[in-house]
Amino acid sequence: MRDRTDGRGFATRSIHAGERPDPVTHALNPPIYLSSTFAFDSAAEKEDAVDRSLAWEPGAYFYSRTSNPTNRALEEKVASIEGAEDAVVASSGMAVVSSTLLAHLGAGDHVVVGDELFAITEVLLADDFPRRGIGVSAVDMTDLAAVEAAITPATKLLFLETSTNPRLRVPDLAALAELGHRRGLVVIADNTFLGPALLRPIEHGADLVLHAATKYLSGHGDAVSGVAAGSKALLDPIRKQVDTLGQAASPLSSWLVMRGIRTLQLRSRAASANALQLARYLEGQPAVAWVHYPGLPSHPDHEVAQRLIEGPGGAMLTFRTRGGLDGMAAFTDHLRLCDIGVSLGDVHTLVYPRPKQGGIIRVSVGCEDVDDLLEDFALGLSYVS
Repeated sequence: MRDRTDGRGFATRSIHAGERPDPVTHALNPPIYLSSTFAFDSAAEKEDAVDRSLAWEPGAYFYSRTSNPTNRALEEKVASIEGAEDAVVASSGMAVVSSTLLAHLGAGDHVVVGDELFAITEVLLADDFPRRGIGVSAVDMTDLAAVEAAITPATKLLFLETSTNPRLRVPDLAALAELGHRRGLVVIADNTFLGPALLRPIEHGADLVLHAATKYLSGHGDAVSGVAAGSKALLDPIRKQVDTLGQAASPLSSWLVMRGIRTLQLRSRAASANALQLARYLEGQPAVAWVHYPGLPSHPDHEVAQRLIEGPGGAMLTFRTRGGLDGMAAFTDHLRLCDIGVSLGDVHTLVYPRPKQGGIIRVSVGCEDVDDLLEDFALGLSYVS
């Protein structure tokens, strides 16, 4: 087949990287390799494939728990759009978070983490790490002095979310990377809430970037997946951990995520533009107590967000209605267009009421026509007294 290029631009690489027409059938879409094992013509060929696979050599396959061609295609695509040497795909976002941390931490080590993280990440750190002898200090990642004060001689990693859940705080990633590297730490950024069309942490000094690919990379609410990108030296131990913990990605999920990434930039731009309009609308409503959105000048990290995030500030926003829990329920329970759901990053707008956090409402803004979203939000707020 003729020589091909992935192109240079982000959108072009999102479409073409990792993918080529099938060399046998010339099908444009890459195959989904739904095979647990791979066959060989000789014992020597089998042994070579096993050795190469367990040395984490790309393109070597013997068993899909360890490596699979569809999963590899997704890894190549993510590495390209993140500007990374390589990437590792796993069965979920938490599979990537746990494998990454466990691959680079052992008994007696210490990690400094953000004080506002995904709930299940917090469970991992609070319940699992103490019995493994791993120390954890949670600090406000927007306070550089507090971060530095938390670093000890045993600290190995700095782990943060680029936009926190649910307050949407945006740490100064470049400053944190400089601090972490000065103290000899590996800097790991979970970029799930923004995605690489809006922020690429490696460009700002992070060593590893993680995603729950279930969210923005997939974008259609039909796949559960996770991915880490960075240098091969840092990723190989994660590959081993994914393999030994049995966290292999589903090839079907990887194919769905690849398909989603093709439209990542288009979706991210549309959803971010919608989020800014919704945030501005909510900020002016008497039924709303407050709004958190990095694209608003009222947000404490607005200046940092403007430097780091491409576009107005991402597609996530959080707000609280007046009237406490009754006001929260009055709003969410009368929406006719937007669904109540716990996930994010979908083309559908999802609202997530959080009664245990004082009645805040987290919104993952989708790609609908913004006038329809504004009308639905106005309807919900009309029931808030």
